[in-house]
Amino acid sequence: MSDRILRLQHVEVRVPDLELCTAYYTEVVGLVEVARDGGRAFLKCWDEHEHHSVVLREAPTYGLDHMSFKLTEHGDLDYFTDKLEARGVAVKRYARTELGPGWGEAIRFESPSGHLVELVFGMKKVGNMLPQTNPPPKPMGLVGIAPPRIDHIFLTAEDVGETTRFFSEVLEFRLTEQILANDGHQLATFLERSHTPHDIALITGPNGGLHHFAFWLDDWNAVRDAADTLAYNGVNIDVAPTRHGVTRGYTVYFFDPVGNRNEVFTGGYWVDPDFEPITWTEEEMGRAMFYYHREINERFFTVHS
Repeated sequence: MSDRILRLQHVEVRVPDLELCTAYYTEVVGLVEVARDGGRAFLKCWDEHEHHSVVLREAPTYGLDHMSFKLTEHGDLDYFTDKLEARGVAVKRYARTELGPGWGEAIRFESPSGHLVELVFGMKKVGNMLPQTNPPPKPMGLVGIAPPRIDHIFLTAEDVGETTRFFSEVLEFRLTEQILANDGHQLATFLERSHTPHDIALITGPNGGLHHFAFWLDDWNAVRDAADTLAYNGVNIDVAPTRHGVTRGYTVYFFDPVGNRNEVFTGGYWVDPDFEPITWTEEEMGRAMFYYHREINERFFTVHS
């Protein structure tokens, strides 16, 4: 199976205070603002070559507007349109830049969990803040946490199994790990296209909900340093530095100023297309999510749709 979907391209989230959240994402998280358009701020991580990976849209509530995945070739737009329509899913197509500055050509549709999903090809290239000849390891003068790239998104769904089948069968994601209830239904699933432990994950909860979106850091020390930066800036930390059982990753969870949950993440493992999925049992769900603490705090299940 070819890699038609490469990875998570961007997320667009609602924020009641655009200026406050733009300041937070640029000065604390350390993203780079690249454009403004119609009540939206377009941001990217320093090592991303394309126009944006986070879009903030001013709105009365917080939560997820949509997520977007990067396609390999222009023909993949037609390929997935055909697959989706054969499944009875309505698809809307958009021309390049129709959805905003830097945007590629895209299709949009709704998942069984009520999330708006986008597949996009040809986003504008703006470079990664380094020269193409003899570059240093990273730019000088980075501020805040300064993650190199966006990593994954974690959503809630009333029927995790149905939504997992949609992403697997229609969008060709591969299941890496799952948490199964004692009666056999899926409580949470983790799926990938980029050969990492997950590009998207689902957990039982309200349809259309955003649990968090995550940024990649290069090592455990960077995760610890990120927590220092968050604490210094008075950011609301949800889960202090620890590690997951699922994905084997290291993590810190925290909230932006209006309630959207963020994560910084590192670690994990390489996933081949023939990877055999890992199963966690309901009794071990606490250890699956937080391997050291072996329990989940009440706030972990707070989401907004």
